[in-house]
Amino acid sequence: MTGWNAENLAGSPGAGAVTLLAGTSFCVSAANGDMDQSAPHGMFFRDTRFVSNWLLKINGHAVESLSSIVPEPFRADFIGRPARTDGVADSHLLIERRRSMFGGVREEITIRNFSTKPSNFSLSLTVNADFADIFEVKEGRAHHESIHLSRGSNGEVRIESGKQDHPVKVTIDAPGADVDGDVLNYEVTIDPQKHWSTVVTAIPSIEGVRPEADAPVWGSEQPVDVPEERQQEWDERVTTTEFSNKAFEKVLNQSRADLGSLRIFDPDHPGRTVVAAGSPWFMALFGRDSLLTSFMTLPLDPSLALGTLQTLADHQGKTVNPLSEEEPGKILHEVRFGAATGLALGGSSAYYGSVDATPLFVTLAGELTRWGFRSEVTASLLPALDRALEWIRNYGDADGDGFVEYERATEHGLFNQGWKDSGDGINFADGTIAKPPTALCEVQGYVYTAYLSRALMAEVDGDMELAELWGSRAAELKRRFNEQFWLPDRGYFAVALDRDKRRVDSCASNMGHCLWSGIVDDDKAPLVAERLMSGEMFTGWGVRTLASDMAAYNPASYHNGSVWPHDNALIAAGLMRYGFIDESRRIITGLLDAAEAFGGRLPELFCGLDRKSYGSPVPYPSSCSPQAWAAATPVHLLRVLLRFDPCLTHGGLWLAPVVPADFGDIRVRNIPLAGSRIAVDFVNGITRVANLPEDVELHRGPRKPLADLLDVYSANGGR
Repeated sequence: MTGWNAENLAGSPGAGAVTLLAGTSFCVSAANGDMDQSAPHGMFFRDTRFVSNWLLKINGHAVESLSSIVPEPFRADFIGRPARTDGVADSHLLIERRRSMFGGVREEITIRNFSTKPSNFSLSLTVNADFADIFEVKEGRAHHESIHLSRGSNGEVRIESGKQDHPVKVTIDAPGADVDGDVLNYEVTIDPQKHWSTVVTAIPSIEGVRPEADAPVWGSEQPVDVPEERQQEWDERVTTTEFSNKAFEKVLNQSRADLGSLRIFDPDHPGRTVVAAGSPWFMALFGRDSLLTSFMTLPLDPSLALGTLQTLADHQGKTVNPLSEEEPGKILHEVRFGAATGLALGGSSAYYGSVDATPLFVTLAGELTRWGFRSEVTASLLPALDRALEWIRNYGDADGDGFVEYERATEHGLFNQGWKDSGDGINFADGTIAKPPTALCEVQGYVYTAYLSRALMAEVDGDMELAELWGSRAAELKRRFNEQFWLPDRGYFAVALDRDKRRVDSCASNMGHCLWSGIVDDDKAPLVAERLMSGEMFTGWGVRTLASDMAAYNPASYHNGSVWPHDNALIAAGLMRYGFIDESRRIITGLLDAAEAFGGRLPELFCGLDRKSYGSPVPYPSSCSPQAWAAATPVHLLRVLLRFDPCLTHGGLWLAPVVPADFGDIRVRNIPLAGSRIAVDFVNGITRVANLPEDVELHRGPRKPLADLLDVYSANGGR
């Protein structure tokens, strides 16, 4: 996952950096709590940095960090001590900085004197803003723009942008401070064994809009801590798990907490929630990321999927705009609010350079109908789904060859527009970069499931003519895909077709997504599974994005040899779908072992080094953590192991666990299904289901492929 035109990775925020999240706001600081504009630090709101410097000093010296604790995603405690200048090893002063995110930044600074003598010192806090766009900060291009600083009464400072077309400001409130420009000064005396405290807040505003505008801010008579309430509500509502395998339980608990912290809310649509792509640089709605994350977290909270679909439908393309790559019916790649981003995208806050978000949009809607949301999808989303399918057939397949391909419409856009969207992400076996228009193998699989999803929805509605139309299109796409993408001399699928319709012959993980979608012919699936699990592809922790015998292979690259958890989650699901149970479980076990090595949280990606040579997975620099689809991965892996597949449009729940013996017992509670909350126990090898609605039949076996559920598809030779 990369942001548009943002392949340069962020500079390091430093060892022990701390990130706090609250909706679309986030804050990145050093381990001692300081934010330094020379690093990718700061407090951000709507993709703009409103605090660039937040530097605490005692007697002119920075605070030494002792510990930083993050009890909740939106709150941190920094413990430190001042530097000693009198030759004594330890200071008698202890500094506590309690920071929380809500409406901006609130920091309570407490100094404790553990000496038997009074302590006198000067404390200063330098606070400033550059109002830089998030990408300028991320790529190290931020500059101190023209600002206007004014001082109010009793420690109030207002910092405003000097640009008339960019009305943004941040208000600093520091009661009792002596303000000197952008420096808040305090002369402090603390009696023996006593303490001193003060509170400083920074509240941003864009054209009068502040974070959490739908709730009271600090200082109200009845303050409401919205992040805390939202997190508590999330914890009480979502599915819970209990395992004999405590390592797996820890990973799932971490995933559940991370997904709750990554949610963002739309004040114009109360109750509608979507999930941001990742912290810290992708706290925004992304088409592909949000859709796949919502799909993988359906057992946890289907409302994320519904909110994502509704929000993406609101932003669905309406016109042709080469600058933003918008086209009628197309689903966006990402939404950004920063001023520089909007100008670069032709005045738009949305960028549409994604070839796979549109078919995934239809695919997720189809899955949601099978989870019991048929009425919601039909009532509000069906027109958007049909517009998306029109984009697939027209704009997505511009040359009319039956495959969906991409080529950027602006030199500022992404060169590659699938999930491997780095500039060198799609290449031949000899390392040559494929030239667009490019038709990715996994995208054809997503289109296949989109066609089947629309056919199944039509069949359930009794429109057999429409069901036959989309079912036959799915069958034809599957036939042509297996003809055109298959490399018979290699035993695997080409990762893509290039502009000359040549097969891009590198061995890549993308074909695992084709297993997930079901577009692979049965006779080719064993060879694909064998290649995915080969020593060149499987590291012991997971499947590499690119095989080690390819010329472009680099285990420490972003997309050419690294291991991505979400990629592997889909591969594991694909292998399970085709009956390769042992292979699927090897991937699942490897990923969970990696998560344990990373302290219980899977990162966005890690290096593709072999487990036999390296005893622990090697981190990838600047990997997002927490990151949405990495956090969703353990949830999806549990579903894969349980083979938990609701298909309420066909009246049933399919459940056939294949849990490894060393995992022990599994108990899952509060699973949302068909307006009920069901429980699944897998204890001593026996599966029990409680609270299943009477009209839902339990099938103790794996669910049929989507194509086999569609009568007209099977009747027309689809399988």
